[in-house]
Amino acid sequence: MSLRIGIVGLPNVGKSTLFQAITKKQVSRENYPFCTIDPNIGVVAVPDERVDKLAQLTNASKKVYATVEFVDIAGLVAGASKGEGLGNKFLANIREVDAIVFVLRCFKSENIINTQSKIDVLKEKEILETEIALKDLETIEKRIESIEKDVKAQKKEAVKEREVLDKTLKILQDGKSLTAYTWEDQERQTLNNYQLLTMKQRLYLFNGSKGEVSDEIMGHFQKNNLTFIIANIIDELDAADMSIEERKSFGLSEVLEIDNLIRESYKLLNLINFFTTESNEVRSWTIKKGSTAPQAGGAIHGDFETHFIKAEVINWKDLIDAGGFAQARERGLMRTEGKEYIVSDGDVIEIKSSA
Repeated sequence: MSLRIGIVGLPNVGKSTLFQAITKKQVSRENYPFCTIDPNIGVVAVPDERVDKLAQLTNASKKVYATVEFVDIAGLVAGASKGEGLGNKFLANIREVDAIVFVLRCFKSENIINTQSKIDVLKEKEILETEIALKDLETIEKRIESIEKDVKAQKKEAVKEREVLDKTLKILQDGKSLTAYTWEDQERQTLNNYQLLTMKQRLYLFNGSKGEVSDEIMGHFQKNNLTFIIANIIDELDAADMSIEERKSFGLSEVLEIDNLIRESYKLLNLINFFTTESNEVRSWTIKKGSTAPQAGGAIHGDFETHFIKAEVINWKDLIDAGGFAQARERGLMRTEGKEYIVSDGDVIEIKSSA
């Protein structure tokens, strides 16, 4: 499945530098607002040692990792919902992503222009969230207006839609999060038609050192169950091409925070990975948590879902510990699962179908 994550924030908070660190793709990151006019797009592999170990076990010459598409979008400013800055262009781009990383400036530097009067993480967060909420309010209000005639005519579908729209409007007007609300399947299906910005999962990235992020700020995010990571993006960029040994020699962390960002984004969207080991290739596949074996087969090929017969399944660690498929079968570790099986993260699966 295709996964797109937008990187957003105010101008000059480190969005394009983060994008470059993640994708190792050279982009414009000059020190002035709106240096990124069109969204930079880069597809990156999801770090996963399981693929490496499975490839080593099976002597596979080809490794195919799961991927994430990151979109670096031009800086947002207060009033964007009304067209300020790059306004509607920004908000149109962000509609196309599955989740959003909000980059918030924590670093202090006289060399990097700050479009705000001071470093204020909560203020930046408020600006970003207010603008996307205002845009969603506009979207909902326009839709209510457009179906008004059908509602007055008591057309069944229009009346149902209006009920969902009224509920959504009230939540937004109260300043509450749409993602925190428990929606019925039919309501969610209706709202999905509008690609509402506030329905998208989000992760907050504090750009700075840990010493530049106060306990008060972290406490606010923890209290509200908001997912965040702290990363000095310039250091991440410098370390992106280094080996683990090189990072150690420079006193840097062995694990890059940008790798954690990718993993946390996966968690936000409730995604898991399963693996296939065929044709001298180990491949990672991305599916929604809770998917059945036939749905996993459908991720590989549509016919595998419609013509599913059974799946041979083993946990990747059990396979590694056994020393291979033959040994795993001898130990009874391989399982035959049917249509009702719910795939677990880390399953190695071989789909059997009549296709």
